[in-house]
Amino acid sequence: MQTHPIPGAAADLDLASRPGVPMERAPQPLPGARVPIRHQRSDVRVFKHVGRASLPPVFGTAQPPHGLSGLLRKVAYAYPDHLARHWMGLLLADRVDVWEHRLRGVLPWALPAVGGLALARWGWRRFATR
Repeated sequence: MQTHPIPGAAADLDLASRPGVPMERAPQPLPGARVPIRHQRSDVRVFKHVGRASLPPVFGTAQPPHGLSGLLRKVAYAYPDHLARHWMGLLLADRVDVWEHRLRGVLPWALPAVGGLALARWGWRRFATR
């Protein structure tokens, strides 16, 4: 076991040498930062939490909400984020979004295939029973 105390580990140190002191000061912008920050504009719908007055300066718009998953996200964001139904709704919306993308990938070849099978069944019943 170490017999010497770790430097800076004591709680009764001078305020200038405490690790939490930088967090107790007002934040200052880094050198070279653009001040004031221009807020991003969006052409698509962006959801925000109920408790926030406005959106952050920068946010993602790469995949806007759409379809059933977008509707589920809208419902989920109606609840505050400390409730489990908010997060469960977002998880459900993610799962639905995956299935929407899978169906969108399958539809170009699945619809003609189902139509061809239905036509073949109709033809088989019509001509095979004669």
